[in-house]
Amino acid sequence: MSLIRALRAALVLVVLCGWGIAPAQVSGTGSAAVREQYTKREVEIPMRDGVKLFTAIYAPKDASRTYPFLLQRTPYSVYPYGPEAYPEHLGPAMAFQKEGFIFVYQDVRGRMMSEGEFVNMRPQRAASGAAIDESTDTYDTLEWLLKHVPRNNGKAGQWGISYPAFYTAVGMLSGHPALKAVSPQAPIVDWFAGDDFHRNGALWLPHAFNFMVNFGKPRPKPTSDWGKPFRRTTSDGYEWFLRLGSTGATRQYTQDVAFWNEMLDHPNYDAFWQARNLRPQIKDVKPAVLTVGGWFDAENLFGTLQVFKTLGRQSPATDSHLVMGPWFHGGWERSKGDHLGPVQFGTDASAWFQAEVLFPFFMHHLKDAATPALAKATVFETGANRWHQLDAWPPKSATQARVYFQPGGRLAFTPPPADGGADSYVSDPAKPVPFIEQVAIGMPREYMTADQRFAGRRPDVLVYQTDALNEDLTFAGPLRPELFVATTGTDADWVVKLIDVYPDDFKNPDFKEGGASPWDRTPNPMGDYQQLVRGEVMRGKFRDSLAKPAPFVPSQPTRVAWSMNDIFHTFKKGHRVMVQVQSTWFPLMDRNPQVFMDINKAKPEDYKKATHTVFHDAARPSGIGVSVWSETKK
Repeated sequence: MSLIRALRAALVLVVLCGWGIAPAQVSGTGSAAVREQYTKREVEIPMRDGVKLFTAIYAPKDASRTYPFLLQRTPYSVYPYGPEAYPEHLGPAMAFQKEGFIFVYQDVRGRMMSEGEFVNMRPQRAASGAAIDESTDTYDTLEWLLKHVPRNNGKAGQWGISYPAFYTAVGMLSGHPALKAVSPQAPIVDWFAGDDFHRNGALWLPHAFNFMVNFGKPRPKPTSDWGKPFRRTTSDGYEWFLRLGSTGATRQYTQDVAFWNEMLDHPNYDAFWQARNLRPQIKDVKPAVLTVGGWFDAENLFGTLQVFKTLGRQSPATDSHLVMGPWFHGGWERSKGDHLGPVQFGTDASAWFQAEVLFPFFMHHLKDAATPALAKATVFETGANRWHQLDAWPPKSATQARVYFQPGGRLAFTPPPADGGADSYVSDPAKPVPFIEQVAIGMPREYMTADQRFAGRRPDVLVYQTDALNEDLTFAGPLRPELFVATTGTDADWVVKLIDVYPDDFKNPDFKEGGASPWDRTPNPMGDYQQLVRGEVMRGKFRDSLAKPAPFVPSQPTRVAWSMNDIFHTFKKGHRVMVQVQSTWFPLMDRNPQVFMDINKAKPEDYKKATHTVFHDAARPSGIGVSVWSETKK
């Protein structure tokens, strides 16, 4: 490899990993093994409208048998380009490469070396009325491969992580009879309700901006060049985004990034976003489906759970399975899954999943191997750190309960007293609550398990917690906050965080006593650690409808309720359950001016202080609905 190619490969790797993308095609020392076993072809496959899609095909050299296709369609490049350039490895795990499949990687329409126009989360034909969509491109690709690639066995599978998982989820709707098994892993299904760029209408600012300011630049013609990444003069995202003064000020950097500007032009859940909601299209799915995700996926946990649950409702005959492990975004492919930050999970979750679930799933459906002992839901219980094979998710045996906010900052399963009162705080958009204690320009994956002590010490964060638990307590399923609130403004965000508070004497099993100097020798770094288990926001104006926002009446008590993403977490004996409530979480989500308006058009002077109140009396019992699960009742 030339120096220029090596530097370019390094740049691509840095950029992709910085966006949470797992590039399977990066040349390195492993490419020799791929070259020895596989022959590479680069072709342009014509679609039904004449557009040609650039496709790299890696076929086993062993001609003694036939092989199924394993397809990945991606907007992130099928790098390395060139018939003599081979990737580091093939497939979702090394076992696939060793076993032998015909691996197919394709640049989707309008990206990198493929022809055509790229459309972010291109709406399905049923939603747009267009002649083509990503499912027809999948169908046409498979049809061409079956006819033009020798020694195929007539079967195909598809997989991908994140955006490639969206193309996998759409691919399963193609209806092609050769497509027998798919694995959407952290798929995108709805960019306004809960995936990637928004949570209940609140903009996930650094993740969305950092992604789109690079990915969203125009590509006038096919190219293998990623271009120059956007650069800042500081690594302090909190300060950088605060200096901008408003969300709309980001437009100064995105004049040529059409989708970012379209996002800001559509602040509500209108036809633009509704057409990009994949859930209504998930019906009558024929291939077997293995949906995979991580409990600590900061990007597409919502999409993972929604694909699985929607299949259960709208395509009940589909052979559908769910895997949820202790992973960050894509962690099952590019980490051991044994820890996230200082939080330990006690096992190589990724190796187990790849060997015991993923590989047998595709082997069975594509190579007629023995049926794997695959449960409906293979789920990892965090806190207790163990896998479970369940016949449903959420588990049918879970009992519905509620934890209530109480006077004096207490949290309990009993309703508050009649005179329980309320707690108030002043929310100042000029001094928002940070979402993580460390300095970061983007969205560190560790924020999903980060220590919350720094936040709970602020006056604009309410804290409620139980006494130390007398026995283990397991929550399994979605969390359902129901807050009774008031604000002196006309809009407000309500962030709810569920936290596992460790005992004072808890020690990380991997912690080693001592340090570089006596001042570094912290005797117990995990004592009283406040681990974030789940945190989400409801932008107040969307409390009744994402499509039709409504203001608050100043100082009038109002109910705000929503569903948060599922958890499967055990609070161990001696731990405490904590809930924090706040109204800023910066710069993870954009600041709310706390005035009812189009936030994307707000000026710096529109951002106002407001006093927010959370009630916890018998008439207005704020709390969180939970599903309590016991091993003995599964």
